[in-house]
Amino acid sequence: MSARRDELTEPAMDAAIARACTILRLPTVRARHGEVAGMALRQQASYKGFLTELLSLECDDRETRRRARLVREAAFPRPKRLEDFDFAANPDVPAALIGTLARCGWVAAGQPLCLVGDSGTGKSHLLIGLGTAAAEQGYRVRYVTAAALVNELAEAADDRMLTRVIARYGRIELLCLDELGYIELDRRGAELLFQVFTEREEKSSIAVASNAAFSEWAQAFTDPRLCAAIVDRLTYNAHIITTGTGSYRLRSATARQAAAAKAAGRDAKEKGTPA
Repeated sequence: MSARRDELTEPAMDAAIARACTILRLPTVRARHGEVAGMALRQQASYKGFLTELLSLECDDRETRRRARLVREAAFPRPKRLEDFDFAANPDVPAALIGTLARCGWVAAGQPLCLVGDSGTGKSHLLIGLGTAAAEQGYRVRYVTAAALVNELAEAADDRMLTRVIARYGRIELLCLDELGYIELDRRGAELLFQVFTEREEKSSIAVASNAAFSEWAQAFTDPRLCAAIVDRLTYNAHIITTGTGSYRLRSATARQAAAAKAAGRDAKEKGTPA
């Protein structure tokens, strides 16, 4: 160490560390070096022990920031986590299987996942929750509705950028496609969607949520051959979960209304007034 640095005051050393951390992009080291140095002094830790602890904190925080960034980049429309899903309210959903899928072995293997059931049965919650779990484990994830994806592909085709857009979707490790089957797709839209599925086939995972059984997809994909080809690609070696027909949202709303009515009746009785 040079004499000039030996003679630095504490504030000057803090300023030098802050400047170096800014250049090297080490925000945790900048924020916590004083705290860790004080702890090392009290514990009589070696210089190497101090440096190990400080760099470990930087690595941990960097990984936390990376996972948060992956969740943001997935573009989920709202936050949904698997631990918030009410399996008791929807016994059709296998909790043990969802727990296994949350470990993301299927994403690593490039396998598809199909969530099929009526509106309000938790498909989107599970889709977003599994996508969030994958992003937090370091996978590149993207959420999009079927209609939005078809529109994006059509615009890219018109601008002669379709190959680039399809390649971009091919690099995503988990594509979460929601609301498949909600709207009817013309032949061009189905062909564009088919190209994305083909790009990802047996290489990268795709998870879809649909309100229609596979036998009803012909109503959304007007070309029978394209429909059969799409179903084949989405179901081969896939995890298929049916979420049932009873709307969880409707049951929840009915339960809330019943509870509110019961509470109002109890209050009215206590006050001696008609409910």
